[in-house]
Amino acid sequence: MQTDPRATPFRRLHHICVIVRDLEASVAYYEKIGIGPWFDYPKSSPYIELEVPSEEGTKAMRYKCCDLENFQLQLCEPSEHPTPQRRFLDERGEGVFHIGFDVDDFEAEVNAGRELGLDIISRGLRANGTGFCYFDTTAGAGTILEIRKS
Repeated sequence: MQTDPRATPFRRLHHICVIVRDLEASVAYYEKIGIGPWFDYPKSSPYIELEVPSEEGTKAMRYKCCDLENFQLQLCEPSEHPTPQRRFLDERGEGVFHIGFDVDDFEAEVNAGRELGLDIISRGLRANGTGFCYFDTTAGAGTILEIRKS
């Protein structure tokens, strides 16, 4: 049975996140082939709800972003702390960690994901209603699917 495309939170591509071992070397390579400019991931207000395997590890990850014409490319260098990103790098090496989708109503779309039977790997919510939610979709989708509200 196919789910109605209007009933899924995965409709509007925002970014693709690639896990890398060396953030500076990766940025230099992308710039060499004409992809840039890169900027630090903008960390905004603190989370009022944060459900992650390692808060310290989440805070220690380093990101660079590049806004392309049709989506954002993110590079992530995980810290040594136990996070899904670190586990991905240790077990699979560098590569696409997740695909991120932008949503208008964060809580409604988190619930829509749950209604689809998706488990949550981690999530965060800020007081202003912005946030992120990683769903456990690797087995079926080949990667993690994330929703976010900017």
